[in-house]
Amino acid sequence: MTVSGKQHFGRFYDKVKQFDVTGKKLLIPDMAPFASRLLAASFRAVGVDALIMDTYKGLALGKEFTSGKECFPCQVTLGDILYFLRGEKERLGADFSAENYVYFLPEADGPCRFGMYNKMQRLVLDKFEEFRDVPITYLSTRDSYSSADIMPAEESSIFRKLSYVVIIISDIFDRITWRVRPYEFRPGLTDSFMAKALEATVTEVERNGASLQFKRLFDIVEDVASTAKTFIDPRQPRRPLIGIIGEIYVRTHPESNQHIVRVLEGLGAEIVVASVAEWINYVTYDTARDHKRHLLLALQKLDFASLRTALNELISAQIEKYYQMGRQHQVYSRALKYIDIHKDHSIATLEKRLDRDRLFSFDVGTESCLSIGAALEDLHEGYNGVVNVFPFTCMPSAVCTAVLKPLLNKLRMPYIDAPYDGAIQPNREIALRTFVYQAKQHLESRTSGKRNGKAAKCHIKP
Repeated sequence: MTVSGKQHFGRFYDKVKQFDVTGKKLLIPDMAPFASRLLAASFRAVGVDALIMDTYKGLALGKEFTSGKECFPCQVTLGDILYFLRGEKERLGADFSAENYVYFLPEADGPCRFGMYNKMQRLVLDKFEEFRDVPITYLSTRDSYSSADIMPAEESSIFRKLSYVVIIISDIFDRITWRVRPYEFRPGLTDSFMAKALEATVTEVERNGASLQFKRLFDIVEDVASTAKTFIDPRQPRRPLIGIIGEIYVRTHPESNQHIVRVLEGLGAEIVVASVAEWINYVTYDTARDHKRHLLLALQKLDFASLRTALNELISAQIEKYYQMGRQHQVYSRALKYIDIHKDHSIATLEKRLDRDRLFSFDVGTESCLSIGAALEDLHEGYNGVVNVFPFTCMPSAVCTAVLKPLLNKLRMPYIDAPYDGAIQPNREIALRTFVYQAKQHLESRTSGKRNGKAAKCHIKP
């Protein structure tokens, strides 16, 4: 007798699924410090008891229950959930109940192993009798991270709009920090101020975020930008500007990348990391591309039923795309009134860059198209170096390396790969120090060229 896939893999259906998490404690892995905490606040604003778990303290547990072939973020997040649940079990004793918790672990489709994290971690949690009943829920790229199935419809609509706005705010807070901290009058001033700004923003999101009246949040952004600007010592010369691209978790999770931003700042650079919103914008943009392709196929086949469906889906995706673009411009404009942070890359611009230079295609997908496109935009925007941060053995990032390393070397743009798997590389500081030295030379050559009336220009030929 044939056993159906659903029967054979029942735990993946029963305990890894989307369901209403209201009344449960939603456990969120830490990633980007500002973004993770504001996302959790957005959940709490619509009545979901969400918290950010302590991170990296359970890395040994994550490594113990993996083979080493997994993507590094899988080991980090697995360690986080095991460490948290063990702590709760010890704290509560007999009152501990696995059914009170829900583990939140988003996923993505495509070739990246990220799409299988929650299934693999389900197998590990099932090894522990006391944790078998902790369900895993997720948002997925397959429906553009729709939250419709994990909370009531009205709350889902509010959460989707609110969470996008706070992700933009978190990106701006990051960029204010990176713009100010290397030039601050007193060490620690920026970090202390931004921690208070985050606390005030979290409180505002929890209290009033569900109203979707964003004026107060935008006012906070403006106040933060105007105040943070006063921390900059104008006597300090501008440092070489470094763009960090790569896999979204490792590049934004300070512990996983061994605090590479602070290390590079300590070596004399100014940093801009690819934003969290970049990925969300890309997912929406790519969804619209898919619907457009389905529309053209239906038109060729004269399949009018499919044509009608594809048209409606395309219109919906386009509306969301332009909503996101409008909100992003609206929030950034508040900060840019006071401080010259770098705007986010337009996804359409990145695609045009790749198509024009025939280097990669959005049809291939994955984060490779974003990272390659962003590196080329950094080059054309006057950056002085690019760091590709990624988990060791990451396939999309290996593709980026294959394309970018010879190309940027040819164009005399400093470039370095920074893979991570939790180990301390003995030559890391020397490699980064050399890279920053090259970036300083790049800056000096461009500055010298401008002084001589010969501003350096880089052209990429097909």
